[in-house]
Amino acid sequence: MNSDEQIVEQPSNVDPVIVTADGVELYEHFRFVADKGQALLRVDKFLVLRLEKASRNRIQQAADAGCIIVNGKAVKSNYRVKPLDVVQIVMDRPRYDFEIIAEDIPLDIVYEDDYVLVVNKPAGLVVHPGHGNYSGTLVNALAWHFKDNPDYDVTDPRLGLVHRIDKDTSGLLVVAKTPDAKTNLGRQFFNKTTRREYVAVVWGQPDPADDTITGNIGRNPRDRLQMTVLPDDDPTGKHAVTHYYTLERFAYVSVVKCVLETGRTHQIRVHMRHRGHPLFNDARYGGDQILRGLRTAKYSRFVDNCFALCPRQALHARTLGFRHPHTGKEMDFTSELPADMTALIDKWRDFAQN
Repeated sequence: MNSDEQIVEQPSNVDPVIVTADGVELYEHFRFVADKGQALLRVDKFLVLRLEKASRNRIQQAADAGCIIVNGKAVKSNYRVKPLDVVQIVMDRPRYDFEIIAEDIPLDIVYEDDYVLVVNKPAGLVVHPGHGNYSGTLVNALAWHFKDNPDYDVTDPRLGLVHRIDKDTSGLLVVAKTPDAKTNLGRQFFNKTTRREYVAVVWGQPDPADDTITGNIGRNPRDRLQMTVLPDDDPTGKHAVTHYYTLERFAYVSVVKCVLETGRTHQIRVHMRHRGHPLFNDARYGGDQILRGLRTAKYSRFVDNCFALCPRQALHARTLGFRHPHTGKEMDFTSELPADMTALIDKWRDFAQN
């Protein structure tokens, strides 16, 4: 994190997000402004005086991880704070204002060694604790899984989830078990050398069947709970690229494969809606309405049954590939479509054939 950052306005119930110039999204956990009369003082000592229950060693570790930012730039623990300096502590996850309780939540572990863990997340499982979801999350499950591992601290920003997927999206995630592993994997995601493919059911039949969507993504100024494609000259939009390929067409919906070149919030959901093909049953982006086909009573009942079969946006992170952070070996993982999406696709396939 050696690039310029900016504060992005967020809803009052969402942690402020810092977006670096290289597109990495970080969450502000603490912010301090030095007094006009502030004497020169190492930033680690400065923060120890202002943070309860924070040791100097822990603050130094945070600085080594790039989590201490002064006036928009990451600094090391020996940086000397000057009058009116703005000092921030940032992390790649929302702030935990509470203790993380280890909970015995089943994990579908695809792979694990001393450095990484790959997990297949079910739909409905929130990744990080946060507003309204203080328990029952993937982080709580990881706390239980690692409860006997003295080297894994679920609150340590140098460890843990390297990327995120939405609550109602299913599929593969990688967890770093060492600081070096997280740094290495984070660099791979930034350099776009990881391999990620998603499968989605969308309304309509994309034309062309295979294409690339490029559109800057930022928060929707008319609905702060949504992201949207913004004009190219809007400074709040972040460059985003999605490649899609049509796998099957079923009258009024299609199954598509999406390959991410970037990893913005809600990227596939936003880009497909921008093209006029919202994800099936995506309530936040309008896909939970009948968007194609005649609104006869029989067809409406059919679609309602489809919504019931897959009661969330039909999106699954099917493949994940990366270079192992310790061995350097290329590793690729695949997760089969979950039962709800399989049932949904089968139902539309039968509908189209009949």
